[in-house]
Amino acid sequence: METVEQRMQKIEDRNKKVEGDKAWEISWTRRVLLSLFTYISVGAYFGAIKIDRPWLNAIVPTLAFMISTLTIPFFKRLWLKFFRESE
Repeated sequence: METVEQRMQKIEDRNKKVEGDKAWEISWTRRVLLSLFTYISVGAYFGAIKIDRPWLNAIVPTLAFMISTLTIPFFKRLWLKFFRESE
């Protein structure tokens, strides 16, 4: 049977992991990496299907993705405010 100290340690370890995951989710490092990977993937795809200037054209979907990652937190807060008020 677990002791209270062991249970508390498990809870503290879990909280550290959750805090780390949350920090990663909102970090600029993650956003930049996702944008870079999106740009490379879309540019390679556009090149494979023979679109003119694939690397230039890949900027548009990459920017759209970046804008969406920047605006989602705002809409999440708005939704939570609306959702909580309706209860």
